[in-house]
Amino acid sequence: MDGVVRAWVDGWVVSRGAAPPVREPWGFTVDVGQPAHVSRHVLAAVGDGVEEETVRGVADGVRGAGVWLKVFQDPALVGDWLGEGWWTDPEPGWLMTAPLPARTGHTRVPDGYGLSRWTRGGVTRVLVTAPDGSFAARGQVAPTGATAVVDQVETAPAHRRRGLGGLVVRLLAERAAAEGAETGVLAGTPAGRALYESLGWTVTAPLTSAKFTGTGETAG
Repeated sequence: MDGVVRAWVDGWVVSRGAAPPVREPWGFTVDVGQPAHVSRHVLAAVGDGVEEETVRGVADGVRGAGVWLKVFQDPALVGDWLGEGWWTDPEPGWLMTAPLPARTGHTRVPDGYGLSRWTRGGVTRVLVTAPDGSFAARGQVAPTGATAVVDQVETAPAHRRRGLGGLVVRLLAERAAAEGAETGVLAGTPAGRALYESLGWTVTAPLTSAKFTGTGETAG
């Protein structure tokens, strides 16, 4: 599964404009460069391959606030391995994958909505606007060869349950496939998992997100 994690890391750094990942014995370190997200450590192991000793070792080496830790195991388990100063998101994310065919189903924009697509720096973005021009939904994809990372898919609360999230993901998948990508990878939220599964994505592993605050305070 190291290959799936590497694919996600490689696409994520392109999508977010982060620094190239640095290979570590246990995974990857990425400099992000934001005040609340200075850098992140991503463990390469997945599921039952995640070792408590490794997680503790990486976490214990963190000294500065704003460093994130990504572990592909349930937060109920990982949270108990982290020391003082770590905030752990209690809800798991999900590492998910899907094949990327040339076409992925119905991509008609609902009546009244607007659609914009553009590519810059290797990242394609899709924006859906409401009839009044306000934000309705968005997402972006970063192809990196045979794989592509779908990222930051979001639908405004007032426009949910209208198929906009599915539309965005389909359009992004089509774009990535057109550029030669064969497999899509993403880190989904609990709320997004059902959408992705309905579109043919499958779960590879749970994902724990933890942040070092250095104070014992929560990051949420």
